[in-house]
Amino acid sequence: MSALLEVRDLKIHFPVTGGLLKRQSGWVRAVDGVSLDIAPGETLGLVGESGCGKSTLGKAIVRLYKPNHGSIRFNGHDISHLSSAQLLPHRRELQMIFQDPSESLNARHSVRSILEEPYIIHKIGTPAERRYWVDESLERVGLPSSSADKYSFEFSGGQRQRIGIARAIALKPKLIICDEPVSALDVSVQSQVLNLMLDLQQEMGLSYLFIAHDLAVVKHISDRVAVMYLGKIVEMADAAEIYQTPRHAYTKALLSAIPEPDPSQRKQRILLEGDVPSPIHPPRGSAFGHRINHPLYEQTIDQPLPLREISPRHLVAADPCCLTPEDYEKVCS
Repeated sequence: MSALLEVRDLKIHFPVTGGLLKRQSGWVRAVDGVSLDIAPGETLGLVGESGCGKSTLGKAIVRLYKPNHGSIRFNGHDISHLSSAQLLPHRRELQMIFQDPSESLNARHSVRSILEEPYIIHKIGTPAERRYWVDESLERVGLPSSSADKYSFEFSGGQRQRIGIARAIALKPKLIICDEPVSALDVSVQSQVLNLMLDLQQEMGLSYLFIAHDLAVVKHISDRVAVMYLGKIVEMADAAEIYQTPRHAYTKALLSAIPEPDPSQRKQRILLEGDVPSPIHPPRGSAFGHRINHPLYEQTIDQPLPLREISPRHLVAADPCCLTPEDYEKVCS
């Protein structure tokens, strides 16, 4: 089956300016050479610490940011450098759910106005048909149709996120970028929203790029998981395999931080030393090896650390600082 989304060597760099004349002094390498695929009906979870570039990558895929390098192919079309007018027909099939629904929903507009806007922009339907579709979308996400005449600030956080989901599915897209869609919600509400997203995926055949920092949430919803560190993907595999047999040292540290619900079970926590390097002045070698002051770091300076297959469908960066000697030998052989 061909991929619905193909991202190749994507780079998003933001200029750094300073001084009275606002001269450029460098670049923030937010996304620094990411490649990934998403198949129809698949959920790819994207995890990593805050500031690693996850949200920037998601926004670049929907072209809220323009790539500096690389390509984004969606549904067979290269959308990397299309103009706003050229992107319009593709936006019907490529939508986004934002992290904070209170920020992404205009408080001055009624819910009906917010949900009718996609149809108006794409010139779909009559006013009567749009009213019917809005009511139908609200009921599909678990809200009464009477909600359409209220304003977003009249709802709870979980209900606002349901409105955001209703807006995202309005045009029956193929792929939705989910930028930490439950991180701003109470724990009791998170599971309800996640289950709603899974139901919609099955009903509508949706694909998701699910961005999160909570690995327990990602495990619940994802088919595959990609781990991102300082603008690069360092490991990617089927969800079950990456949780059972992580290979990269950073992935192991993230998984060790997942709370254990059974108090009788004790898990050894891997405490990370050092600070996350700056994306303005990233290390010349292994970013994670530099952070933990690994003795093999010098060997990685100015060396490519590509993703290699260590087992079927399991990719990991060929980094001597972050793999066991056995695993490193396996990916380099």
